[in-house]
Amino acid sequence: MYQKKIPELLDCGLSVAIKVVGGKWKAWVIDCIRRGIRRPSAIHREMQAVNPRIVNLHLKELEEIGIIYKEIFAEVPARVEYRLTPVGQSILPVMEALEQWGNENKEYINRHQAGYAPGNCALLQETN
Repeated sequence: MYQKKIPELLDCGLSVAIKVVGGKWKAWVIDCIRRGIRRPSAIHREMQAVNPRIVNLHLKELEEIGIIYKEIFAEVPARVEYRLTPVGQSILPVMEALEQWGNENKEYINRHQAGYAPGNCALLQETN
């Protein structure tokens, strides 16, 4: 497995939070599981814009740090589902706050983004 050359400094709460939801796709993976999309193949279908290898890497990392757990069912063929741990559940209000902040400030940020063209969030459609 890949080992980082510079060690992570996880004494800072912000660093820990960014490790969990940082990056392009981790928050989407967590949101899929939160919404009940638990099987790896279903997560891949939901996240078609992302290479399945990247999704699998995020699933593995989130499992390693204890945000999700993998449940393997003793069936033929074997069935795997991912679920949020209690700590994983506790990150949901943080993600909701980030989404609210993003919705309140997206026009401002996009106005300052070079080459911005108005549109919608095609990857993360509301499911409510």
